[in-house]
Amino acid sequence: MDGINTRFIFLKKQRRLFIALIAIGVISLIIGVLLYSKKYVWSALLLNSVNYLTIALGATFLVAVHIISRSGWHVVFERIIQAVSMYLPFSVVFMLILFFGLNNIFEWTHEIHHDPVVAKKAAYLNVPFFILRSIFLFVVWIVFALALRHFSRKSDFTPSKKLLIRSRVYAALFVVFFALSIVVFAWDWLMSIEAHWFSTLFGWYVLAGILVKSFAVIIILLAILRYLGYFEFVSIEHIHDLARYLFSFSIFWVYLWFSQFMLIWYANIPEETFYFINRIENYPILFFLNIGCNFLIPFLVLIARKSRRTLWLVVVVAIIVFIGQWIDQYLMIFPGIIKTANITWFDIGLSIGFAGIFLLVIFVSLSRFELIPKNHPYLQESLHFETNHT
Repeated sequence: MDGINTRFIFLKKQRRLFIALIAIGVISLIIGVLLYSKKYVWSALLLNSVNYLTIALGATFLVAVHIISRSGWHVVFERIIQAVSMYLPFSVVFMLILFFGLNNIFEWTHEIHHDPVVAKKAAYLNVPFFILRSIFLFVVWIVFALALRHFSRKSDFTPSKKLLIRSRVYAALFVVFFALSIVVFAWDWLMSIEAHWFSTLFGWYVLAGILVKSFAVIIILLAILRYLGYFEFVSIEHIHDLARYLFSFSIFWVYLWFSQFMLIWYANIPEETFYFINRIENYPILFFLNIGCNFLIPFLVLIARKSRRTLWLVVVVAIIVFIGQWIDQYLMIFPGIIKTANITWFDIGLSIGFAGIFLLVIFVSLSRFELIPKNHPYLQESLHFETNHT
């Protein structure tokens, strides 16, 4: 490990940049409160809160999956994934703030007695139970994320086989809980916006989006840190495998998107088709841009092996996918609350502010630990990682 920069220094100019991004978000929020309706403001807050919460969750899931699968190739940049997962406690704070705007987000919170369809779901869709479920999920997610991070950090100082075994146990438990809880989260915070509509594929569709945008964010962060002079030990083979993940999960995402769309279109049941009719008629550009950003562009670009081994090209595709997933969640939220709307400078400014908070947390987290888990049993395997796959 001699000669390798394994300690990240968070410079003041970087901190000032992130604070400036946060300031843009705060100013945008103030202007939004003055110019837009309460529903619009709360919708934008929900969009960004859920977006970054799910990225942190996706990173925690990736950490856990690699632990239980005894994967070694990713170890050299594992601390980036862990740093992203450390945003989870901060994202929960924003989700808790959203409790004060439930009446502006969900119609079922105040129209249950006037809607017979929603009234039948009252045992599940009621505010106290909703809040209780959400808090339970948030607490368990945070406990697992912090535990996995703790085991990794502790192994830097006291390498132990017991730590590795405990991390595998926690990782296995988290993966099972995550698979079930993310579906409940998707039902509660996204699908129940339009309580008349339901889809049995929706939770897994949301999960696919979480995975693809998590890999996109990891690629973007890795490129930024390499530009700053870190992670030079990450080889083109690692980039290639990350690009393959991005390529593969974009296909998985569109598979679930099309399956959900096709089944609802084929059945042609009015209580299901209105969901897509609203989005196609009122948001036609975003509807088709969603498919282009999340599937067509990554598929056409990354299908070539040479493209997957070209860092700048992979980063461009990752940025497009990240924007595409933001659009995807915009389409999940705004049409059900606002009905008709267009992306405004308020939406963009608020998203920039959330990005500033997100990056600030990640960079602070990176600065507190070694960039390489030096006592990881698969570190040497990762440093000399090679692949012959296409």
